Amino acid sequence: MKVYLIGVCGTAMATLAAMLVDRGHAVHGSDAHVYPPMSDFLAARGIVCLDGFDEAHITSDIELVVIGNAVSRGNPEVEAVLDRRLRYRSLPEMVRDEFLWDRDPIVVAGTHGKTTTTALVSWVLSDCGRDPSFLVGGLVENFASSYRLGDGREFVIEGDEYDSAFFDKTAKFLKYVPRVAVVGNLEFDHADIYADFEAIRLAVRRLVSLLPRGGRLVLGADSAPALEMAEGAPCPVTTFGFSDAADWRAVEVVTRPDGTHFGVEHHGARVCEVDIPLVGAFNVRNVLAATAVAHGVGIELEAVAAALARFKGVKRRLELRGRARGVTVFDDFAHHPTAVRETLAGVRAAFPTRRVWAVFEPRSASSCRRVFQADFAAAFQAADEVIIGEVYRSSLPDDERLSELELVEGIGRTGPRARHFADVDDIVGAVAEDAGDGDLVVVMSNGAFGGIHDRLLKALSVSDTAEDPGPRRDR
Repeated sequence: MKVYLIGVCGTAMATLAAMLVDRGHAVHGSDAHVYPPMSDFLAARGIVCLDGFDEAHITSDIELVVIGNAVSRGNPEVEAVLDRRLRYRSLPEMVRDEFLWDRDPIVVAGTHGKTTTTALVSWVLSDCGRDPSFLVGGLVENFASSYRLGDGREFVIEGDEYDSAFFDKTAKFLKYVPRVAVVGNLEFDHADIYADFEAIRLAVRRLVSLLPRGGRLVLGADSAPALEMAEGAPCPVTTFGFSDAADWRAVEVVTRPDGTHFGVEHHGARVCEVDIPLVGAFNVRNVLAATAVAHGVGIELEAVAAALARFKGVKRRLELRGRARGVTVFDDFAHHPTAVRETLAGVRAAFPTRRVWAVFEPRSASSCRRVFQADFAAAFQAADEVIIGEVYRSSLPDDERLSELELVEGIGRTGPRARHFADVDDIVGAVAEDAGDGDLVVVMSNGAFGGIHDRLLKALSVSDTAEDPGPRRDR
């Protein structure tokens, strides 16, 4: 089948394009801005990406069009598809119809931890011989890929709550026909899509309602709104977390610079010990969720623990980008106040005596909005130095737009020194001038942030060594 993707350079659309090629389809598409790395990703798989949207791109030999959620009415290619009555689908519909009906989908949802939990489940199942398929919203280091098409029954997929397309404003995860659903936590997010928290809660409730009687619902016990999803669930429910009431519970957690060790209790009995190369309480919860899922499909806990120890992480989730002049630079995708707080708390637990820098770009549709102003002010308290970059979406009305200066004032009122710089060069200069031996710099953004990571390392006089950070310093 010849498939055309409108908006093919988006990460999710490009991944779908590659999956369709692997299935034997002829695939091409277009986007408004064609540039690396996604253009290189597509070209390496023989996928032609046309630069710009043009009605002439919609040729008579196209059998099916996939319309990304970043395009809408008025797009000349969308208008041509509708005028000619060509068959079209949203991305999640295409994923479902092409890959999910004959599998057992494991859908990982929730406000935080979806990508890491999806990657953990995918890796554990694969390492334990299940040969799953997966689709993750990030590059899984163990596979050097964001997707895989295996021969096993399980298809592990990140349950994205974003809308599906201009013609379908419901959450993507409602198309994923779950056999197992994980809801680790629930908070308000995506203020550009959802009017309030109740709208998000309703979407997740609808996801739960799609589970078959023979399925399983896995819930985070430390999140009251997530735990509420157990009420009226159509299938068995399993819970995880630090709560005494959790079915799967982490105990005796020890955090080190190279990772975390903890015991796992199941219904009150100690069943295994886990060592993971991840830090932070949020990652302990992610691992518990993966453990519960793996055990639920019949994998022995000893094998699960062994696989977890070999997990390499996900790109942009506290990813080490380099060390120079004794300063360690990390890249992290955190863009919600809770994610920022948990990431910094994890770093502080692993490096209690180091000076921690938080360099944050308000870039996501939610983080650019004033609705999270007070929450962000409280989120940076575990850092020693905070730098706030320019709000990425400057077109927002002033009464909706997050104020960088008010945020800096709010952070400094109760915690670390905070500064605002509008230009990336100024941020790089400030860090390069003030950062000292042993300092940790955590760059947080869900975008490229002007290539700040490499620019920081260059300014700090990059070293090719990969040794541990230098001497510790008191906070």
